[in-house]
Amino acid sequence: MSQASANLNLMIKAARVAARKLIRDFNEVENLQVSSKGPGDFVSRADKMAEETIREILMETRPNYGFLGEEFPEIIGKDPTRRWIVDPLDGTTNFLHGLPHWAISIALEFKGEIVAAVVYDPLKDELFASEKGAGAWVNDRRLRVSGRTTMIETIFATGLPFGGRADLPETIADLGRILPVCAGVRRWGSAALDLAYVAAGRYDGFWERGLKPWDIAAGLLLVKEAGGLLDGMVKGDNPLETGEVIAAAEPIYDRFAKLVRGE
Repeated sequence: MSQASANLNLMIKAARVAARKLIRDFNEVENLQVSSKGPGDFVSRADKMAEETIREILMETRPNYGFLGEEFPEIIGKDPTRRWIVDPLDGTTNFLHGLPHWAISIALEFKGEIVAAVVYDPLKDELFASEKGAGAWVNDRRLRVSGRTTMIETIFATGLPFGGRADLPETIADLGRILPVCAGVRRWGSAALDLAYVAAGRYDGFWERGLKPWDIAAGLLLVKEAGGLLDGMVKGDNPLETGEVIAAAEPIYDRFAKLVRGE
């Protein structure tokens, strides 16, 4: 983005600094796969260190802002209108298994609305960024959502419940309605990148339940600024509050949302 604000430049800097250490850790975790200790604790430490790095960079320059991250208790800022929302490693399970699909997600919230966003995939060196009213970009290329209008040509993304989560029956029902009418559904394990890929037109839509604000805060703005539509599973709900989101390109949004909702 040629005219990025000071805040967005700060977010990009924090993401890039944290990414350097995460890349080193990712290379190391592949070696740990064969160790007797196992890599779980190592990845947990990598996650926390990345958040500490991001928090230090952001809070040093904007000490009055609040900070909501995945790994540590929320910081309530002296300025109650502004808050960073950060996932230092979205796609932790991929990271743990040596799968090269994970990202850093940083969003800035102002008066309850996301106004700046960064989703950085360091292994592919793709930096997705947006600001309210200024569009969405990956590196130096403007993003636009997909223009596909025929459902059988579309590809969607979602998350699949694991570890006994209660929303398994709902998700299976969703898939039963959506799979027969589209070209495929992907589950790549990073909601931040799923939303970035909707913004980039790579996916035509995305839906998921059980998400946290840091999973989707940045991605929601990317989709919106790339021309996509967003809503909760219940019409009018705020995905940041409910953790449930439907996002898609406008030409197929209504049909997709009705399928997800079982209407």
